[in-house]
Amino acid sequence: MSLKSTLSITLFVSMSILSSNALSDELNKNIPLASKAEQTMSFWDLPYLESAYINTRPEERSDGLEVGDLSKVTKNKSAILQLSKDIQSGKYGLYDSLLISHKDRLIYESYYRRSRIDLPSGQASATKSLTSLIVGIAIQKGYLTLDDLHKPLVSFFGGLDSSKFVSGVEKITLHKAMTMRGGIKIDQETIKEIEKQPDNLKGKKHIQAIFENSQAITDEAQAYAYGNLNDVLVMQVIDAVVPDGAEQFIKTELLDKLGIKNYQWRKSISGLPTGGYGAKFTSRDMLKWGSLLLNGGQWQGKQLVSKAYLDKATSAIVDPLDTWIPETFMYGYFIYQTDIAIDDKQFKANFAWGGGGQYVISVKDLDLVVVIKGHDREDRILDAALNTVLPAFL
Repeated sequence: MSLKSTLSITLFVSMSILSSNALSDELNKNIPLASKAEQTMSFWDLPYLESAYINTRPEERSDGLEVGDLSKVTKNKSAILQLSKDIQSGKYGLYDSLLISHKDRLIYESYYRRSRIDLPSGQASATKSLTSLIVGIAIQKGYLTLDDLHKPLVSFFGGLDSSKFVSGVEKITLHKAMTMRGGIKIDQETIKEIEKQPDNLKGKKHIQAIFENSQAITDEAQAYAYGNLNDVLVMQVIDAVVPDGAEQFIKTELLDKLGIKNYQWRKSISGLPTGGYGAKFTSRDMLKWGSLLLNGGQWQGKQLVSKAYLDKATSAIVDPLDTWIPETFMYGYFIYQTDIAIDDKQFKANFAWGGGGQYVISVKDLDLVVVIKGHDREDRILDAALNTVLPAFL
């Protein structure tokens, strides 16, 4: 009887291991890679995945990311798996990926609907946070200083005709522009008319046109107003102060340093990279710039972004006071900040946010980066994700 029991237990354990391995293989063998046709297809034409891809032990892919095992860092694996099940069912809307990094190791990777592991897709306004990081890199490299954030933005440009500027242009600073308080206001009809002659908007001619056609810049006009060409102003400053221009600087000093090769970045009518939208990245690469937020501007031990700048950029500088932005959300330099309560403890979260459900969330005290991508206009997933993921790592 003892021998039979031992054999039974051995057989049971062996079958359990085989079952576990089979599950692991099932999760890993169907990585959603883009087909040749999908690589050139519009995002909106991409077919939905037949089933979700979920991996609690992500694979290394020679992309600079270290990987780990969700089971080894949390006891709440089941809650996160349930969140993925709910995402797949559409409970929170139309979302395409959920990735979690803990202590700079990718420990959870999941894809749904239109997501492919190797296909970059739009960041929408999350691009603004990248623009903020680029300003911080320019400061780290010595092309800008912290004091420059408060200088008249127009002082960075030579060769403009200031006699044609509207009054108050000197009130605009990088500090004001990156907190959505530049004060530029141009009606849509005027913009359409100006853009009929795109050759007159190349390079810093775009700045000339903006400063000529805006309404006067007053203290009242410099209240928080989302958009309003603020990102355009900031990208123009970057282009003016760095060697070889903004596009090359972004590639060599941000993307190359992070090992990001598979991306797209739309250009604006000026010929410069867009500062407020239009960048496309894979979910895995989004984790990398989330890591910069988490680690005070460091990547793999090297200081890429000025820490002093990033401390300011991720702080609560202004209250957006917008009806579509949650009351607890504050705004830094193109980066959101909010405090999240878990078990009577407060945790500071910083995040990039783009329309449709694009999020790069960093929570320093928990060593967490969470990436979410979607194509849902309601943006309903954030609370569910934070309330599920964060408590798992207390």
